[in-house]
Amino acid sequence: MRFIDEHKARFGGVEPICRALTGHGLKIAASTYYKAKAVPPSARSVQDARLLDEIRRVHVANYGVYGARKVWRQLRRDGVEVARCTVERLMRDAGLRGVVRGKKIRTTVADPGHERAGDLVARDFSAAAPNRCWVADFTHVATFAGVVYVAFVVDVYSRAIVGWSAATNKRTPLVLDAVDMGLWRRDRDGRTVTRGLIHHSDAGSQYTSFRFTTHLVAAGIDASIGTVGDALDNALMESTIGLYKTELIKPRGPWRSLAQVELATAEWIDWYNHHRLHSAIGHRPPAEKESMFYAHHLPDQPELATV
Repeated sequence: MRFIDEHKARFGGVEPICRALTGHGLKIAASTYYKAKAVPPSARSVQDARLLDEIRRVHVANYGVYGARKVWRQLRRDGVEVARCTVERLMRDAGLRGVVRGKKIRTTVADPGHERAGDLVARDFSAAAPNRCWVADFTHVATFAGVVYVAFVVDVYSRAIVGWSAATNKRTPLVLDAVDMGLWRRDRDGRTVTRGLIHHSDAGSQYTSFRFTTHLVAAGIDASIGTVGDALDNALMESTIGLYKTELIKPRGPWRSLAQVELATAEWIDWYNHHRLHSAIGHRPPAEKESMFYAHHLPDQPELATV
């Protein structure tokens, strides 16, 4: 039926196609086709069509990166009642898939001449509240104009990207600017960072430099450095950068310039913080996770502003 619908205009109608198919052993009469077309669609096919429209909406609205599990959870948040197996079936039939992460590429290089802070996290990527522990790292993006480096700072409690920066080099200001953005955003939102915040990173020379460490001290932030060459010591940040590369950089390239990467990164981070569902925090966005915390612990305070 679908084949005839797709090709009848090209081959002169239904009858010539039916004759050709019958001649090749696929017997079907034109009257069979017309009779089937006259039968109204079943309730299931109507329901499937409606659900597929909702699935496509969710898939497109989320950078086309959601697999069946996340699409199903977003549909439930939107009030659409559907079984997960139904979402899996409809996505499979429609050729809709989630993205698959690639391999990690090492960007930071340790400087043996720098003194390093101790590891205050010890692979425990959990926190009782926002602004207790931030993790940081940076990656690179190839563009027509040269390599662009993008640094991130993530709050362990909510998985929110609180600060980021981009530059055409990977010197210390790249990672400093990401921390300063995080401090500025928290202050702007009335969640000023107080003493006791831990900033955890790998042993890259940017994070062990005198300029960076003294900046943390001045801000009342405790530095924490993982062991050299061990990705597990900064696993949460590795995961966030993996999502960034998989969900934005790889599918939307090639990239032309620093400005293009900055604009796309800003848009992706806004989606990531306010809309992307994170399984580690109860299948909700980071901004919602923080809003729930402040509503519970500081009920008289205003709602969390844009993260």
